[in-house]
Amino acid sequence: MTFPVHRPRRLRQSPAVRRLMRETHLAPSQLVLPAFVREGIAEPVEISSMPGVRQHTLDSLRRAAVEAAEAGVGGIMLFGVPAVRDAVGSGADDPEGILNVAVSALASEVGDALVVQADLCLDEFTDHGHCGVLTPDGGVDNDATLERYAAMALAQARAGATLLGLSGMMDGQVAAVREALESEGFVDAIVMAYSAKYAGAFYGPFREAVDSQLKGDRRTYQMDPGNAREGVREAVIDVEEGADIVMVKPALPYLDVLADVRAAVDVPVWAYQVSGEYAMIEAASANGWIDRRGAIEESLLGIRRAGADAILTYWAVEAARWLR
Repeated sequence: MTFPVHRPRRLRQSPAVRRLMRETHLAPSQLVLPAFVREGIAEPVEISSMPGVRQHTLDSLRRAAVEAAEAGVGGIMLFGVPAVRDAVGSGADDPEGILNVAVSALASEVGDALVVQADLCLDEFTDHGHCGVLTPDGGVDNDATLERYAAMALAQARAGATLLGLSGMMDGQVAAVREALESEGFVDAIVMAYSAKYAGAFYGPFREAVDSQLKGDRRTYQMDPGNAREGVREAVIDVEEGADIVMVKPALPYLDVLADVRAAVDVPVWAYQVSGEYAMIEAASANGWIDRRGAIEESLLGIRRAGADAILTYWAVEAARWLR
């Protein structure tokens, strides 16, 4: 009788052995909670396409942030939903705008326990829903948009944001924001660039969450889903311009890009488990088709295994509690 020369199953024989041999680990501090705060509402508003996620009032946002801190979550990324929008997104750099007010509130409430982060993009604040200023013919004016991003960066830094999430995919956005921050003495502000952000089908629920006014698409500035090498190039450029962290978004359909970016840069690499990824698992589990907790844990572990140092996920608090 012959015997196998190699017996890898020895390292899987019990929960204790499997735990000891595990190559990839997930910790609460590696999770970041995306949160929406909406101007002009008296009570939180549930988001129908994202069960369990809501648009917050300032008060409910404070409570959610405290809950996240108590669970050991690493940070909270804020998105503002203003009551009034205009063509240039004036509310984005208004000190009394909903996002900057929320940043200030959380910096005071949980700034010592969570990394308070602000989305730096105009799409929530424009009446056309694009991530930048438009040209007369309806295109996005890259360089005019950079001026708005610089102003937005200063407003967020003044409000107390520790980390600015540059999600607009404009060329030169990291350099423009870094220059503005340095010129005003905000040398410690962390810049996280959404470097490889793809134009795809997984953002639908998010657009409900921010009450997006978008008509058309963002394919002239977000990346083509067929391009992997370009995602690495974008990340390298952002690091050269001064990004402290780079992002791949979405996570699940672009794990190959995430792994390639991780291999190409020497700064932290994050990934965003976007609204569509969240909605798919919630919908499938609600129908009894998959094990909800198992699918959530496996999806997060897969993103970590591909190379993410931290993950933005709407399950951050729940998953953190499981992990503790």
